[in-house]
Amino acid sequence: MGSKKSAAKLRHMKPKKKCCRKDVRCMRCPVVVHRLQKLDVESMPRKKLEKAIKKARAA
Repeated sequence: MGSKKSAAKLRHMKPKKKCCRKDVRCMRCPVVVHRLQKLDVESMPRKKLEKAIKKARAA
């Protein structure tokens, strides 16, 4: 993930006020944060977590 926020922290982040609606959503997009909240992020292995983030960010 490089310099991006860790996924576990991302789940508890406060989302932005409005969605940007780009091709790939940003990490703090309300839609991405909501999709990650539905998943059990804490118990996921890192590889599955990165795939879940990639899927949540896909518009």
